[in-house]
Amino acid sequence: METHIDFVQWLETDVSLNIMMCLNDPADLVRAGSVSRLWRQFVVTNGLSKQLCVGRFQQLSRIARITELDLSAAEAKDAGSSNSEWETLERDHEVYASLLQAIETSKSCRSDCIGYAVSASSTDNYPDESIVNTLIPMDIYLNRPSYWSSKGHSDPNAPETLIYKLKADLCVITEVYMQPFEAYFQPGKPIYSAKFVRFRLGFPKSSRDESELLKMPQQQPADDKFIWTYTSEEFPMTQAKCFQRFNLPEPVLCIGGYMQIQLLERVQRQEMDDLFYICVSHVRVVGRPLGPAFDVEVLDPSQEFVLKYNRDVLGCMLQSLSNGGHQDSNMPPTLSEELVVDAGIVEYFLQNHQPGIELMGWDDDDGDDDEMDEVGIL
Repeated sequence: METHIDFVQWLETDVSLNIMMCLNDPADLVRAGSVSRLWRQFVVTNGLSKQLCVGRFQQLSRIARITELDLSAAEAKDAGSSNSEWETLERDHEVYASLLQAIETSKSCRSDCIGYAVSASSTDNYPDESIVNTLIPMDIYLNRPSYWSSKGHSDPNAPETLIYKLKADLCVITEVYMQPFEAYFQPGKPIYSAKFVRFRLGFPKSSRDESELLKMPQQQPADDKFIWTYTSEEFPMTQAKCFQRFNLPEPVLCIGGYMQIQLLERVQRQEMDDLFYICVSHVRVVGRPLGPAFDVEVLDPSQEFVLKYNRDVLGCMLQSLSNGGHQDSNMPPTLSEELVVDAGIVEYFLQNHQPGIELMGWDDDDGDDDEMDEVGIL
């Protein structure tokens, strides 16, 4: 008769941990916890799902505690506040495993992650050339070119930054799309691209800074109000009128919900004033917002954070992700209709139009629409 030996029961804990940590799929870790009562106790007690999460995303090591939203009481409950130690460990295991599952599934269920534009380091003609224009998926909107433009600079090495609020405070980001602006109304149709781009993710330095951001003019720099926890490599940008795709080497977890795009070095000088400019037509940040199933609250001044989760929404989210369609990785996802409308309304009021005047619709005769359709924008 063949003899079976349970290594969890017979081996030293450290050896068993080394074996279990070879599981790099959250689903496999959940299955391991279902083998027997002993295996589940081993997986949960040693926090293997948390170790797997932190191993993939170091930012998660700053989680101070986990909080569950109690919908019936309309308030949040700290994990462990009224539970036994074992129940708290089980809940933590479930949350970390579910978080990692949501992150892994997001690779094939991507969507646009930008919520709204926050600020630009400089703006040449505000509001006509506002950062808001980068969220409008048309080259011409309200009968004028739609793009953001920096102020002119004599130094071609002068950088610029664009800051956006993402749709959730916890997002997985996989890639960024950008299109430089072609000044078709200038001689030679110059394209005002940057030479390189770099991306940063983070959160406001304090809750006071975050509230002040809502009151700040979008043409006022806000870079000093953030702590950036991730900085990408530099990517070369082509001086061409096309959507350019910048793939992050690995999916990145954004904690705090803000992205900064750094535009490095200028390549195009404007003929009329002999100054260098950077102009951007469109920006798209692609990944997966993890809210409202997950949320974070950054704790001042430790910069640790509370991970919040909603059990009911989480179940629906995971089901939706597992059933979600896969978008062509070679095409930027289409902007939602709501975002197009919101961006248009914001831009409309930035132009100081008076109430009662009808908003103009899309310019259906614009020849650039066919080109935008080819890259999945319309």
